Amino acid sequence: MRNRFDRQLVQLNDEMIEMGSMIEKAIQQAITALIKQDTDAARKIIEYDEDIDQQEKIIENLCLKLLLQQQPVARDLRVISSALKMVTDMERIGDHASDISEMAILMADRPYIKKLEHIQEMAKEASVMLVNSIEAFVNKDVKQAHEVIVKDDVVDNLFETIKNELIAMIHKNPDVGDQAMDLLMVAKYLERIGDHACNIADWVIFSITGSHED
Repeated sequence: MRNRFDRQLVQLNDEMIEMGSMIEKAIQQAITALIKQDTDAARKIIEYDEDIDQQEKIIENLCLKLLLQQQPVARDLRVISSALKMVTDMERIGDHASDISEMAILMADRPYIKKLEHIQEMAKEASVMLVNSIEAFVNKDVKQAHEVIVKDDVVDNLFETIKNELIAMIHKNPDVGDQAMDLLMVAKYLERIGDHACNIADWVIFSITGSHED
């Protein structure tokens, strides 16, 4: 019985890695669609969100099966309950990739008022946080989970940089206000992705230690 349980825990790890890969792909492709002003690619990301939601259901069903069919010890219960919490944050990250794609469609009909290098950098840092938080779960690595939480400062600082730049542009030329606010919303979605990655890392710490990050 325990061998079967352990095999299902390995499957849980594999499904979590799969969902993480799907979300990482969604973020990267959403930012590419934004930069290239590619509305067709953006619409595909919005549709892809359904696949991410389906993967969430697969993981939830596996977790429930583990809880109902086996007799997990306290440590196992922490892992399973943490996975259930983590996939909620992961699904929301997928939603934000879809939100960014919607903003890409909205802004596709006119040139950008500024280069998007800070938004690209933000997306890269948030994606690294996501990947590392899931790796920390699979590898049961508390140190790596802590590093994810610390890295959120980088994403937050980039958000502040983007916000300040856009506010300065609006003061200089009020006509750019609409697009500036749209770009700020994209940056806000990326900041939230970083926050969700922190939540995932916090649940990783709980799954290993039984307590949350202070």
